[in-house]
Amino acid sequence: MIHVIAEIETTEDGREAFLEEFRKVVPLVLEEAGCIEYGATIDASTGIDRQAPLRDKTVTIVEKWSDADALRAHLDAEHMAAYRERVTDLVAGATLRILEPA
Repeated sequence: MIHVIAEIETTEDGREAFLEEFRKVVPLVLEEAGCIEYGATIDASTGIDRQAPLRDKTVTIVEKWSDADALRAHLDAEHMAAYRERVTDLVAGATLRILEPA
């Protein structure tokens, strides 16, 4: 199993529009072979002192895949290409971390 953490920095007012488009593609991704988990998260306001500063333009996508081949197929999927095209003007930057259990 592999874990994917994708941090997406949206444009100034783009986070809600980005999340709308993301939610549309989730059902298709969850049907993909090898997809275990796929969802968007945003920073939670908890009041916990040790928490990093909140980011109002960031969406963190948390994914789990059976293996790297399943992730590669996901990245190449037609619905993901269409999704990337729809959100391109809403994204200011992105970081992708691919992890494995320790």
